[in-house]
Amino acid sequence: MLNQIDVQDIVAIAKEAGDAIIQIYKQDFKVEYKQDSSPLTLADKNANDIIEDGLSQLSVNFPVLSEEGDDIPYEDRKHWEYFWLVDPLDGTKEFVKRNDEFTVNIALIHKDTPVLGVVYAPALDMCYWAKQGEGAFKDGQRLPIKTVNQRNTYKIVASRSHMSDETQAFIDAIDTSKKKELISIGSSLKICLVAEGEADIYPRLAPTMEWDTSAAHAIISESSGKLIDQISRKSLKYNSKKELLNNNFIVTN
Repeated sequence: MLNQIDVQDIVAIAKEAGDAIIQIYKQDFKVEYKQDSSPLTLADKNANDIIEDGLSQLSVNFPVLSEEGDDIPYEDRKHWEYFWLVDPLDGTKEFVKRNDEFTVNIALIHKDTPVLGVVYAPALDMCYWAKQGEGAFKDGQRLPIKTVNQRNTYKIVASRSHMSDETQAFIDAIDTSKKKELISIGSSLKICLVAEGEADIYPRLAPTMEWDTSAAHAIISESSGKLIDQISRKSLKYNSKKELLNNNFIVTN
């Protein structure tokens, strides 16, 4: 089934959604709040509509699980062999702050594993993509772009919006002969920085949802890196439980 999908078709859908997001981004926009207090804008809604419409026109017909339509019962979705996992606007807090560090995330999941992922940052016009067995890319350049030997510092990615005491303790405990350098950036760009070799590690010891990580997980996996669940010590799994909340994880290259 995977061989029936051209990853560039998914890139095109993500970029179309990104264009719709930028239209809102350039205006004065209204911010609503969900029950969990997370922000929601018209950009989230418009991008979600474009993505779902685009995916529905592909030759393959897979279900879509999106942050904006996450109420599909586990009893239904646990039987899915393939499905699209979508975050139409990852980093809405960054969008609201207007710091450009937000993305469109589209992943294809096979059973519990991301096998295709697109992460597009529309304000930065930067796109990462990967397909299982075909490698990972940033704007057409194969990842990783840099290796650890090309850096004099040990670069650690941290969330701009979600730094926790536990994360700080983890960073302090890293044993390296190099000087530690902290990089803060929003959305799934954190995982992508490790995938391209711009950073060594991203510890995420705070809550995330499956749609936050799945597309970038496909990219890190194809760039010879790893995204490891801190409980199972194995690769993070998707759609394997009723709740869509991820366990804490560590990304390394």
